[in-house]
Amino acid sequence: MGIVEFFGTVPPISIILFIVGIVLLIIEIFNPGFGFPGGAGILILIIDVIITANTFMQGLIMMAVLVSLIVILLSISIHLASKGYLPKKLVLSDSTSSESGFSATEDMHYLIGKTGTTVTPLRPSGNVDFDGVKLDVVSQGEYISAGVEVEVVEVEGNRIVVRAKTT
Repeated sequence: MGIVEFFGTVPPISIILFIVGIVLLIIEIFNPGFGFPGGAGILILIIDVIITANTFMQGLIMMAVLVSLIVILLSISIHLASKGYLPKKLVLSDSTSSESGFSATEDMHYLIGKTGTTVTPLRPSGNVDFDGVKLDVVSQGEYISAGVEVEVVEVEGNRIVVRAKTT
């Protein structure tokens, strides 16, 4: 059976299902999300193969052609993505900088100059109680015993540096 003879025997509903399935896959590629269009497209294409195939071998050939088309579509979309030709909604346009209000850690700079009491020895890290709030801190490299009053001298992100308070 030649390709012309094969397509001559394909019912119109099969051609419609094939086109709808491919269109749904294309929609899923360029509008990723929940996956409904992609899942529906694959399901429609499988139903199309079952309806259209007269023999098992013909069904396998059709599935091979179908998988090849899906691989080609996927490779085209990956190529377009690598060249930067993506819909604007797929590209992150918002910045995650501190100027735009993003902060990965809580700003602890208000602690600079604040005093507290060591709960554990600092070797050089440990815990300090700041008015009932226990925080992980580090000393400037020196050992500080538990129960010693310390002062915050530096804050870098979530790293709080203390030194023993001199009286």
